[in-house]
Amino acid sequence: MKIQLINPNTSQPMTQKMAQAAQAIALPGTQIIATQPQHGPKSIESAFDDVIAAAALMDEIADGYHANVDAHIIACFGDPGLDAAREIATAPVIGIAEAAFHAASLVCRRFSVVTTLSSTVPTAHHLLEHYGFAHLCAQVRATDIPVLDLEKHSEAVYQQLVNECWQAIHQDNAQAIVLGCAGMADIVARLREALPVPIIDGVTAAVTFAESLVRLGLTTSKHGHYAVPKTKPFIGRYQHWNR
Repeated sequence: MKIQLINPNTSQPMTQKMAQAAQAIALPGTQIIATQPQHGPKSIESAFDDVIAAAALMDEIADGYHANVDAHIIACFGDPGLDAAREIATAPVIGIAEAAFHAASLVCRRFSVVTTLSSTVPTAHHLLEHYGFAHLCAQVRATDIPVLDLEKHSEAVYQQLVNECWQAIHQDNAQAIVLGCAGMADIVARLREALPVPIIDGVTAAVTFAESLVRLGLTTSKHGHYAVPKTKPFIGRYQHWNR
């Protein structure tokens, strides 16, 4: 099967890092097609970034649709443009935050989210409420690590993450940790060795959920909420959204 992994920001190193993590967890025979928008922010750390990235993301979803991919993954913890993507896609579309929350709910009854900047915490809380997992989340913790600093693979960044995870375990009584950024995908193995609770990465969780939906023969419902948008004139780059 072919799974389109979309990094909604425009950081090529981050796209490559996520692609490697995704391909490593994928089933034999699954091809990960990693893409990113041609325009937009280098990192997504605010509501403004989210909106700009979501619009550019629709081009990638449309391209994946026309390439007949079997599933799409939105690899940003804010799940930007997820509902809109499901409207224009037929194949399953999975956001990594939703995937991570589902995975956590299957292995514990109380988890904490460890994320990047404090500015992203309200988005995490909103998604927890929206997806129905707020009652299982003990805390959303910000490390105040800028997203692009995750590309540096520095020991200082790792220590900030592992220290915040320990705080979640001891202070929040967290039984699992959800990592709140797709850019953390390459550090999961090291965190799992250092910590006594499940460490959940949304990128790899989304890959396994996508594969399961494809194997079950499930596609995005076009009846009701995710019905295809009405065809109408568009000016500029978005003309090809209309089929």
